[in-house]
Amino acid sequence: MTTAPETIAAAQELNAQLAPGTVAVSGPAYEATRRIWNAAARTRPALVVHAHSREDVRAAVVAARRHGLPFSVRAGGHDIPGRSLRQDGLVTDLTHMRQVAVDPTARVATVGGGATAADLVRALAPHGLAAVTGTVGSVGMTGLTLGGGYGPLTGRYGLALDNLLGADLVLADGRVVTVDNEHEPELFWALRGGGGNFGVVTSMRVRLHTLRGLLAGRIVYPWPHAGTVLARLAPILAAAPDSLSVHTGLLTGTDGAPVLVLTVAWNGDPAAGEAHIDRLQRLGTPILTQMGLTSAEELLNLNAAQGEVTERHYTARTRSVAALTPDVIGALLEGIGSATSPLSGILLHHFHGAAARVAVESTAFGTRRQHLMAEIVAAWEPSDAHLHQAWADSVADMLAANALPGGYPNMLGVRQHAEIADAYGPHTARLLAAKARFDPDGNFTATPLPPSPATEFGPEANPDVHRNAVSHGSPTHDKTKAASTADGRES
Repeated sequence: MTTAPETIAAAQELNAQLAPGTVAVSGPAYEATRRIWNAAARTRPALVVHAHSREDVRAAVVAARRHGLPFSVRAGGHDIPGRSLRQDGLVTDLTHMRQVAVDPTARVATVGGGATAADLVRALAPHGLAAVTGTVGSVGMTGLTLGGGYGPLTGRYGLALDNLLGADLVLADGRVVTVDNEHEPELFWALRGGGGNFGVVTSMRVRLHTLRGLLAGRIVYPWPHAGTVLARLAPILAAAPDSLSVHTGLLTGTDGAPVLVLTVAWNGDPAAGEAHIDRLQRLGTPILTQMGLTSAEELLNLNAAQGEVTERHYTARTRSVAALTPDVIGALLEGIGSATSPLSGILLHHFHGAAARVAVESTAFGTRRQHLMAEIVAAWEPSDAHLHQAWADSVADMLAANALPGGYPNMLGVRQHAEIADAYGPHTARLLAAKARFDPDGNFTATPLPPSPATEFGPEANPDVHRNAVSHGSPTHDKTKAASTADGRES
């Protein structure tokens, strides 16, 4: 295999500037970067920079631009489309930048660009504080946050991006900037929802909260009761108080049969929460109930298995629906009934309360009305990818008639053109103007942005993984991380 001249030149330049072992074009460290959550991603970057500092990141950005190499950032590696890796590109690996500094008095954490949700939650535990994270601990916090960040505390404290207070990032021209409401406010606005499309976030500052009492766990209902339970759940979700979060999973149980799983979190007075949880336990006859006072770390660990890196292949679609109407419930039941793999499932993320009260114009995130974000995940052991992608497409199509416009940017593949076009609601023109101002040459390609009037969709970093895997023998939550991190598999 011949190494391209631009790769050789970039590697020589970086090796001259950075500490020994920082740059890799092969070997164990290179392969460790390539091993991400979605095993369908078989992309081979030209070289990897294992960054330990902002200066390392800056050197990588400048070298990639100077030598014309595609660029991406790898942190948690949970992006389903596998966009943290770029074929024949330069990948900046931030997994050595996972530090978390906590100011318990100000209730602010400074989080390294490569830190995961688990890193953050562990650092907060001694202080009795919590941050808004997603539902899987190994997902990178930066990628999750910049694209949205649904999680069990969203109803009470908003999305992860609503709790972003500021960030340090490297722009395409190598400048290092600090952004917040007072410094580069337009870039700060764009980061909160526009994903990693504007620069590499090397650290961010997030707002912390005191847990008043976390009552959480799971309620599992047998599949024959699923339709009835979902119908009874609908009015509960519609009227849920901020403190109550219900994450609904249509999954396969340990015996291979479908089950309905409610992952419940109550952040408030435990006595008040018990009444709400008791109601959820009486929607049918559960086959399993595990509920009690818990910590944020224990809550995150409920989904630890979902974050394990294995040889499984994944693809996903997303739809958001306003409520669990009879038509939506019918589509969900039919979808699971036709699943092509027992590893596949549908997850419903509950968006309500504080997140729905944020003024839509205050961030680039496009949908602020109450809704359920459906994460349609096809998972399989290596086999015919087209079969499973067709299933994910079919479920998305069944939900389309009752779906809100657009889709969740952290989960959109580049081929979901209609959903991308509406993903940012009223913000499209403003977001594209920010892109043109801060990254006019398109050096960063993360979560997909709508096309400007003068452009078409593309080029594709890792188009939907299953197709890339079939056509190229290579590679698609956690997002192309050119500017932030590639994580978002779960919201």
